[in-house]
Amino acid sequence: MPPERRSRTRPDRRAGARPDRKTRMRPDDRAAGPDGPLQKAAPSFQRKSPARPRAAAAVVAAEEERRLRQRNRQTLEEDKPAVERCLEELVFGDVEDDENALLRRLRGPRVQVQEDSGDSEVENEAKDNFPPQKKPVWLDEEDEDEEMVDMMNNRFRKDMMKNASENKLSKDELQKRLKEEFQHAMGGVPAWAETNKRKTSSDDESEEDEDDLLQRTGNFISTSTSLPKGILKMKHCQQANAERPTTARISSVQFHPRAQVVMVAGLDNAVSLFQVDGKTNPKIQSIYLEKFPIFKACFSANGEEVLATSTHSKVLYVYDMLAGKLIPVHQVRGLKEKIVRSFEVSPDGSFLLINGVAGYFHLLSMKTKELLGSMKINGRIAASTFSSDSKKVYASSGDGDVYVWDVNSRKCLNRFVDEGSLYGLSIATSRNGQYVACGSNCGVVNIYNQDSCLQEANPKPIKAIMNLVTGVTSLTFNPTTEILAIASEKMKEAVRLVHLPSCTVFSNFPVVKKKNISLVYTMDFSPRSGYFALGNEKGKALMYR
Repeated sequence: MPPERRSRTRPDRRAGARPDRKTRMRPDDRAAGPDGPLQKAAPSFQRKSPARPRAAAAVVAAEEERRLRQRNRQTLEEDKPAVERCLEELVFGDVEDDENALLRRLRGPRVQVQEDSGDSEVENEAKDNFPPQKKPVWLDEEDEDEEMVDMMNNRFRKDMMKNASENKLSKDELQKRLKEEFQHAMGGVPAWAETNKRKTSSDDESEEDEDDLLQRTGNFISTSTSLPKGILKMKHCQQANAERPTTARISSVQFHPRAQVVMVAGLDNAVSLFQVDGKTNPKIQSIYLEKFPIFKACFSANGEEVLATSTHSKVLYVYDMLAGKLIPVHQVRGLKEKIVRSFEVSPDGSFLLINGVAGYFHLLSMKTKELLGSMKINGRIAASTFSSDSKKVYASSGDGDVYVWDVNSRKCLNRFVDEGSLYGLSIATSRNGQYVACGSNCGVVNIYNQDSCLQEANPKPIKAIMNLVTGVTSLTFNPTTEILAIASEKMKEAVRLVHLPSCTVFSNFPVVKKKNISLVYTMDFSPRSGYFALGNEKGKALMYR
């Protein structure tokens, strides 16, 4: 222990006055003065507390260890040459007095925290020990020069040119142009791209909703409020009937109204059901009808039955899916048709409409399959369909006229001429009750407003779609009334998807280079999962999503 430290802690030893243990008094004892009377000892706050023996021993041991290390270092320094000692002082500095000085220099200067942050002590210590950022040693002047990007030789960049003078743009200008194109396509700046957006309580609620979403399973697919026009994001999936291939023409493809099931029927006398997953589409069941090439097959509104008609028979087959029974309806009392082929099922599941010959179409009860009444139009009946509320029937004739009938009273409400049509081939109504689409023999599809079809004698179409050059034989609206599918069985690859309400055709469907669609005879949209299926002449039920 250093002499000055010992002199501070034990002043009695330096003075040579060491009191006897026997004569030493306790702090609380009374001491006798020189005159005899007892005197009270000094208060406790005026007396120095005696040093603890253990603490004193630890201090002495640490001092002895420091002296020993210093002595050993001096011995090593004497053995080193003068040049080596000088070099070490230049590199590491003079660390004879404090060994931790070298560690502090290697660690770097600590950053003083001016404000009290809410971090823990461990985080603050980590921040203090973090080395400061270094400045670059030199700056290259060529890096600061703006590099020009050629806009003409790239087909993607060429579309972003606003005028002919922008054949070259700098990288900063190109970045701004790409940002503008992205915001234009997204309809503004997305929420995740806003850097200066402060977190609010609504953000906390959205995060809680996302956490709740990740904790549950189910079908969370929903349609957007507005489907953008131009390009449709769609991918080709495994064909629906991959597990039961056939070479016969597919005459009917329809999705189940309540389950992830698709039905495929054709001229091979079979009706097959497949589970829809987009990958393998496993087969559920096949019903074979002997000598019965299927002209049309359709689900009932509740999805419990399958109805099928043939190309050359008046028999109507009804397959009960719950009971697994096939029920043939050979004759309907009062129905004098020799062949039953084309039919429609009302959306509410109450009626069955059968198209006959000589302009007749017949209304049957879906439950009992009994005839309720018949209606007649002038000329040949080409196609018919129910309105979305099942209260009206739209019928297209071979003369190019469209008739609107009331189901309950079975009276004609209106008759108008389909603009530019010589004779009709197909007709369809949207599920939201807004549109009526009429397809003609010249490849034109006229889209009308349903209200104008009921009130005006000569309604004008909202838009005439002229993307097909042969007769339009198939028309189908998707469940959200955002897409209208049109097709012709007279020409290969003659299928288009029309965006609503802009009434423009999606430019990326079909992919003409692949040429795998061929002649299309039937189409349908899935009511929930976003699938689109079509059947062609080669026996394939193609499916997209």
